[in-house]
Amino acid sequence: LRDSVRALNRHFVVGLEQKCLECKRVLIASHAFKNNGSVPEQYGLQYGYRFRFCSLKNVFILWYNNKTYRIDDIAWDHTPNNTFKRGDSEISFKDYYKAQYGLDITDGNQVLLISHVKKIGPSGGLPQGPAMLVPEFCYLTGLTDKMRADFNIMKDLSTHTRLTPEQREGRLNRFVGNIHQNTEAQTELNTWGLNFDNKLLSLTGRVLPAERIVQGSRTYEYNPWQADWSKEMRGIPLISCRPLENWLMFFTRRNNDVAQALLQTLNKVSTPLGIRMQRAIMVEYEDRQESLLRALQQNVKKETQMVVVVLPSNRKDKYDSVKKYLCVDCPTPSQCVVARTLAKQQALMTVATKIALQINCKMGGELWSVEIPLKQLMIVGIDCYHDTAAGKRSIGALVASLNQGMSRWFSKCVLQNRGQEIMDGLKVALQGALKAWLKHNNCLPSRIIVYRDGVGDGMLQSVVNYEVPQIMESIKTMGHDYAPKLTLVVVKKRISSRFFARIDGKLTNPPPGTCIDTEVTRPEWYDFFIISQAVRMGSVSPTHYNVVYDSSGLKPDHMQRLTYKLCHMYYNWQGIIRVPAPCQYAHKLAFLVGQSIHREPNMNLDDFLYYL
Repeated sequence: LRDSVRALNRHFVVGLEQKCLECKRVLIASHAFKNNGSVPEQYGLQYGYRFRFCSLKNVFILWYNNKTYRIDDIAWDHTPNNTFKRGDSEISFKDYYKAQYGLDITDGNQVLLISHVKKIGPSGGLPQGPAMLVPEFCYLTGLTDKMRADFNIMKDLSTHTRLTPEQREGRLNRFVGNIHQNTEAQTELNTWGLNFDNKLLSLTGRVLPAERIVQGSRTYEYNPWQADWSKEMRGIPLISCRPLENWLMFFTRRNNDVAQALLQTLNKVSTPLGIRMQRAIMVEYEDRQESLLRALQQNVKKETQMVVVVLPSNRKDKYDSVKKYLCVDCPTPSQCVVARTLAKQQALMTVATKIALQINCKMGGELWSVEIPLKQLMIVGIDCYHDTAAGKRSIGALVASLNQGMSRWFSKCVLQNRGQEIMDGLKVALQGALKAWLKHNNCLPSRIIVYRDGVGDGMLQSVVNYEVPQIMESIKTMGHDYAPKLTLVVVKKRISSRFFARIDGKLTNPPPGTCIDTEVTRPEWYDFFIISQAVRMGSVSPTHYNVVYDSSGLKPDHMQRLTYKLCHMYYNWQGIIRVPAPCQYAHKLAFLVGQSIHREPNMNLDDFLYYL
């Protein structure tokens, strides 16, 4: 685990600030060539070497220069004994490494790895060709799937990566102390007339009021420090429930017992929630992908309300085939669950409750709400994702609210080729959302607030110059005299800022609902930070909101409170999440299409949260 400190200069309201964060990169302590020996026996030489150890698109680090490269291909016809042109003469890779780095290549028969480098050097010049890398000098970065599935490895790793606020403060103070004690560093800083404070910047934040959760005819409070109401909601009927009268459960013979246990537990937990659930039609299938698909085709009818599939393992191909068939060819809400998840008897009630809630959502039911004071308000979430099956395509997802309580949603997804602006397709989706609002409310919304995720600081101007006019053009299609108040908020999760609170002399994470809109915000922006979620380990990550267009007339405090309210409305988690619910819904939809479906979902599912 390699540590480093990255520094970013930003000009904030308080002046020039140095933003420091500790970066970590996991390195696997064996190189690609060393691992190659065990591959032929298990996978065969060509297949194993390509996909097990180089697994194209993995990132390797070269230990002799600490540079990282993404592997794009393998040069099967090249070894270290091959030559390339260096200046006016030819030199072998073996001799080059010896002369340039003093390194001896131990095996002259290993094939070389190819990385298509886009730019080289500080000037960013174009390379003359791809980089040819020697496997024995390449070390894999990141974690393998096997490592991620190992609970003990991930637990040990988290002790190093999830630092508490006190640990972060200590390491940053040590870093600044080293700068103060380093003569060369001080000389360089003095040349520029710069100096570092001895401590982190202190600033003033505020905590937004905790929300009351509305569920059915009752309202209740939750522990604001935990940001979770899974216990408080037990035994309280939901806002609206869809009766489950015609549904199927698919299972393998081996998983018959867990399927029956799930069915019984679902019946037990659904009654207190207000869900009327008839007994499912049980369908057994053989543990093969084609058998599962055939069973779906033979049993799922037009009148089927819900399909539950108990999968014997988390193999992606089976999950993908279920979702592709039920989201595109035969539009039916579906719920997949891995048998291993149901095997623990002590957790079955909790798992079944979550499944019952998801089933109700996917059929159009509503779970809970919070008070939204603004009337005729439509909230829109937009996110993007890159298709894993066709790398040149982008998926844009748009999710829009349909009612006052933000508990009903319209969802649309579009697939576009690379280079095409994402709003080209999504403006049609926005028209569909406005028509759906009109159908549900007999009027059009007087306010539209768009939360745009997946945008970096470098793209902000593009959003203002291109996406805002596209949104307005889409709105105009509903009538030339229709002019709702419009706000566009860019949501940024991948930020390096961290905030800590000193409570009773101890440095801790700020409470959920903490809002920072002074001192570390940009003077030329309308922006703010909100820490909405609670974490049990490490330091909490804030979310940065940047209002790039606003004709609403809302005060910043009202915009911040509305944003925080929307973080309560994600139906896949009984608590507060990091971003407004429509952003997370849009992410889930785009992820499902990009990972599993690879086609636009059937329009009959547009009014359902079928992708949860």
